[in-house]
Amino acid sequence: MTKIDDIGRKILYELSRDGRISNLDLADRVGLSPSACLRRVQELERSGLITGYRATIDPAKLGLNFLAYVTVGLSTHTKKAQSDFESAMSLAPEVRECHNVTGAIEYLLRIETADLASYKHFHTEVLGVLPQVHSISTYVVMDSTKDERA
Repeated sequence: MTKIDDIGRKILYELSRDGRISNLDLADRVGLSPSACLRRVQELERSGLITGYRATIDPAKLGLNFLAYVTVGLSTHTKKAQSDFESAMSLAPEVRECHNVTGAIEYLLRIETADLASYKHFHTEVLGVLPQVHSISTYVVMDSTKDERA
C-alpha cells in the first residue's frame, strides 16, 4: 500500500474528476507550485497509484440505452468454470464490467445494450448457452443519481 498525504489525496480527487485538467489548474486547486504538482503527479504515476487516464463516454449517444446489472451463479465452483466464464465475458461487447464476488452468486456484470430486445438476445444466446451458468438474475437500471465511474 502506498502512503499518501492530504495533498496526494487532493491531486487524486481532482484527477479523478477531470483527467484532462492542466497542471497549472491542478496546482492551483491543490495549493502547490506547478513544478511541485507535476513532480507529485509523476510520482503517483510511477508508484502505480495512477494507472491511466480515460475518457468518460455517454452510452446513450452510442445508442446504448439499456443498462442492467446481472448476477450469475455458476453450476460448478472450479477454477476452470470461472476461467471459462471469464473468457466468454471478455469476448462479449455487451459486458462492460465483470466482477467475481462473494455471496450467493459468483459474478456481477454491468451490461449495456441498445434496448430490451438486444439484452434478451445477450441473455439467451450468450449467457444462456454457457454450460457453467446455473442462474441469472437481471436488475434493470431505471436511473442513476450517482455514477463516478470513469
